[in-house]
Amino acid sequence: MSIVVQKFGGSSVANIERLKNVARRVVQEKKAGNNVVVVVSALGDTTDELVQKARAITPHPSEREMDVLLSTGEQISIALLAMAVQALGYDAVSFTGHQAGIVTDTSHTKAKIVDIKTDRMSQELERGKIVIVAGFQGSTVDHDTTTLGRGGSDLTAIALAAKLKAEKCEIFTDVEGIYTTNPRLVKEARKLAVISYEEMLEMAASGAQVMQLRAVEYARNYVVPIHVRSSFSDVPGTMIKGEETMLEKPIISGISYDTSQAKVTMLGVPDKPGIAAKVFSAIAQASVNIDTIIQNVSESGMTDISFTVESDDLPAAQAVVDGLVPALGAKGSLYDPDIATVSLVGAGMKTHPGVAAEMFGVLSKHKINIEMISTSPIKISCVIKKGQAETAVKELHKHFKLDKG
Repeated sequence: MSIVVQKFGGSSVANIERLKNVARRVVQEKKAGNNVVVVVSALGDTTDELVQKARAITPHPSEREMDVLLSTGEQISIALLAMAVQALGYDAVSFTGHQAGIVTDTSHTKAKIVDIKTDRMSQELERGKIVIVAGFQGSTVDHDTTTLGRGGSDLTAIALAAKLKAEKCEIFTDVEGIYTTNPRLVKEARKLAVISYEEMLEMAASGAQVMQLRAVEYARNYVVPIHVRSSFSDVPGTMIKGEETMLEKPIISGISYDTSQAKVTMLGVPDKPGIAAKVFSAIAQASVNIDTIIQNVSESGMTDISFTVESDDLPAAQAVVDGLVPALGAKGSLYDPDIATVSLVGAGMKTHPGVAAEMFGVLSKHKINIEMISTSPIKISCVIKKGQAETAVKELHKHFKLDKG
């Protein structure tokens, strides 16, 4: 029998009726003659509520204890879903990440999967049971609970699909697929039938929240086709697959934006070999991810270095930079949490010059100043003021006619 992996996000299991709806979808797949592995997120806003409770106790909770706390959300979901499936007359068994054999490294709150021991899952599948796995979590070799970062249930599902050699991996969410931009912001946004791993990686890295970045990267590395679709309808969604299998490559596939970033600037840094390495090695050791980096032209042997980080990582980045400024003999530092990144993404940009100029022209026309620019072969990103992000996205979507098929 073929194995199908299905993942249901928090909105898909937000209440008992939605849980029952998921159970019916899972049973339908089982009736089709497949072995089914289901990955489930925490119910609705459970994770956010748990975070709020932790921060009401202390503004800086232990990362280890946060993992122990947040992993309970998915454990509630899997038990309730197993009961719902059983109520429909089908055998089901729920597993925590640890019980499912998901082994991670020791990086609490941002753990990486190092192995999946599938023996127990495989035994239950052979017995005809539907296996329901808690997303977002695993455990270290010392049996400490870990979590995989926000959106980590996507990663759980794709890693299981790769390890189990599943026929397909379906990611069910509250939208009908991947859109040219956020349909809640731009009502003319159009659903894409297909998008490449590379394009989806760039969109996820630039703020699109439908898929977790690491999950898409894992899917690309292990060639796991993904079907992103709605848990509330039966219409086809969006396929994410290799670019080489796509017959047509649109110039622009979509526009993503991220309002959860902050800009860090180190002023008057000595312009000498090895300085940048010292700065970003220290940032990396604090587990802070960097997006855009710009170093200004050197004047009198000094330069400014600017880079963007996630807003949640700004306190950690600030602590590192404030220590580096005197150590490196720099003149000072600036921090700006009031920024956003707007990005054009499309595989067709590789062979179509002039896209950047058009983007800059649209932003200029609407009096939107560009603070930083970064590019890749299939992406152009601009850092602008957060309050202008909505206008930028809407006007770029209109200019590049992304509402047209």
